[in-house]
Amino acid sequence: MKESYGGTLPRLDLSSLPGTLIVIEGPDCAGRTTQGDLVSRWLEQKGYAVARTGLARSRLAGRSLRRAKTGNMLTQKTMSLFYATDFYDQLENTVIPALRSGLVVLADRWIYTLIARDVVRGADRDWVKRMYSMALVPQAVYYLDAPPRTLVERTLARYSRLNYWEAGMDLGSPGDWYEGFIGYQKRLRTEFSRLREEYGFERVNANRGAAAVFGELKEKIGAMLVNGGTR
Repeated sequence: MKESYGGTLPRLDLSSLPGTLIVIEGPDCAGRTTQGDLVSRWLEQKGYAVARTGLARSRLAGRSLRRAKTGNMLTQKTMSLFYATDFYDQLENTVIPALRSGLVVLADRWIYTLIARDVVRGADRDWVKRMYSMALVPQAVYYLDAPPRTLVERTLARYSRLNYWEAGMDLGSPGDWYEGFIGYQKRLRTEFSRLREEYGFERVNANRGAAAVFGELKEKIGAMLVNGGTR
């Protein structure tokens, strides 16, 4: 039977959700997208039906959220509520229907990134946790962990520039975006370490090649599905 972190959505019977929720967490350029693609194909080859979800992808708020962030003008509270709207719209209209149909839902991040970002930006920890108390507890969460300097090198190699938000520039960081990125990612990593202790998700060393990371994820997910997942 599924569980939530507190309350439940109205008229939701958690016993009616036989599917499996797997989350791949981690910062930008830790390899989440690559691993999500690899894991999804592998699961489908093994006969599982897979649904994908992630942040800022809801029909209700995803596009508006991405557009709002391009202006670099969102306040911390507005951004928190925007992401919460996006999360719950996907939970109700994508995740729950897929779980009810017995699918494996593979989520590119879950509430942990949202909590970490909000807390690092000064939000009250208890307020943020209450906001996501109706979130479902995943069967497994794998946190792809890589040091900030690896992340900045990968980001520059891929995009040739740094993102305003991922460099923490909205926090009043110094004008040097490189050092701002390093400092912000260090704070996020510290918060993820605390969340990992609280929520018990698994750390995966992402400071390696994609094949090595995928090999570890296959082993962990395969064992989890055999022991408690749904096919």
